[in-house]
Amino acid sequence: MSRPPVRVLCFDLDDTFWWVEPVLHRAEARMMEFLREAHPQFAAGMSPERVLQRRRQIAAREPAYAHNMTWLRIEALRELAREHAAPESLAEAAFEHFIAGRHEVEIFEDVAPALTALGEHYQLATFSNGNADIHRIGLGEHFQVSLNAESVGHAKPKAAAFHAVAEAMQISPAEMLYVGDDPINDIDGPRRAGCHAAWVNRRGLSWPATLGSAPQWQVSDLRELARLLLA
Repeated sequence: MSRPPVRVLCFDLDDTFWWVEPVLHRAEARMMEFLREAHPQFAAGMSPERVLQRRRQIAAREPAYAHNMTWLRIEALRELAREHAAPESLAEAAFEHFIAGRHEVEIFEDVAPALTALGEHYQLATFSNGNADIHRIGLGEHFQVSLNAESVGHAKPKAAAFHAVAEAMQISPAEMLYVGDDPINDIDGPRRAGCHAAWVNRRGLSWPATLGSAPQWQVSDLRELARLLLA
């Protein structure tokens, strides 16, 4: 297998560096615990499912902000607070508890060693649709650039998201290998944007036939990716 002719490796975060589902459950629990203590009446009519439903409604109503996970969550909490005759200030406070839990992640054991090895030969970057901060998590030292949908105004799989990383790294899209777990956002998206892509398939899934040919680069974890790229 020939190496892709790239200078930059750009990584997804959620489900590539850590499992995101338990992180979100923990963050939602932190948020709800705060609300139960701060305003029991508001909390009684609240749930993570209600916040999610309202976020989706707001995203449909305000498509210009649909990529901004932080704004959507706070705005959903604001609207729900008004409907429950609760102070809108609870929205920002509740979000701070949520985002604290959002950064309590269990990083896969292969991630840090692989990033260290790869960083000796490539420039590294991240791009996520979510609002996790790689520096707050403790991996920031590995990366020259860390962007997300909120910071650039575009979410994956839009080509503009990947082009923003290439521009920040001062390379062409063809000089970037995007690495992630999601077939649409992390493989089909970057390929359509003119980048290379590597699928981190930790769950051992089959490639969706609807997305055309499977990516040449498929690995079970980042340790395997480092072995292939540095062989």
